[in-house]
Amino acid sequence: MRSLQFSVPLLPTSRFKRHSVRCASDRQQLFNRIAPVYDNLNDLLSLGQHRIWKRMAVSWSGAKTGDSLLDLCCGSGDLTFLMSEKAGADGKVIGLDFSKEQLSIASSRQYLLSKACYNNIEWVEGDALDLPFSNGYFDAITMGYGLRNVVDKRRAMQEMFRVLKPGSRVSILDFNKSMQPFTALFQEWMIDNVVVPTATVYGLAKEYQYLKTSIDEFLTGKELEKLALDAGFSYARHYEIGGGLMGNLVAAR
Repeated sequence: MRSLQFSVPLLPTSRFKRHSVRCASDRQQLFNRIAPVYDNLNDLLSLGQHRIWKRMAVSWSGAKTGDSLLDLCCGSGDLTFLMSEKAGADGKVIGLDFSKEQLSIASSRQYLLSKACYNNIEWVEGDALDLPFSNGYFDAITMGYGLRNVVDKRRAMQEMFRVLKPGSRVSILDFNKSMQPFTALFQEWMIDNVVVPTATVYGLAKEYQYLKTSIDEFLTGKELEKLALDAGFSYARHYEIGGGLMGNLVAAR
């Protein structure tokens, strides 16, 4: 099935709130450029498996009916919509991203899908390192493929801890930096022989070549657990999924 963004115009950016963004401008520009084909590439490159991983991430967040929820680095909104379904009409969900193009696509999808519960979503253009929310505001937080790309991972984790209510959880889905030689080699082979060639078809080879470097510079599961605990979380566990190619960090405040 073709992704919605190819069949609808982007809605005006006035449909979402803006806050100052201090993120590295090169990464912000990169995600603005890939926004129009982001969903299609995710489907192609994961054979649709990313939708399963995202449902797992939402389940691990502990989100439930009536909650106030946050999806950080929300992109085109996949996790945000799943969180919205958990929160229901009595809940509230905020999707935050530093890419206005991604947010415009997310807003367009919200408008087209017209599911009643999606009315509980608000889109915010903002900075994961300086969240525009008060302390202890959210009942759960998700973050999909975002922590690897922020310029200060420690600060991002501290901000998530700050805005979470005591006893609540954050669920962070991303590529896994595997310590298993075979898995690491297979991941590298996939990027060189599947991801980049596929992105080349869309004229985005250069934009997707960054993946290998970003994974190499990312943290291992154990390092992510330590990052969360150092930020103040009382519990942290990293799960390898997708045959070890992906990982999900779950941390409780």
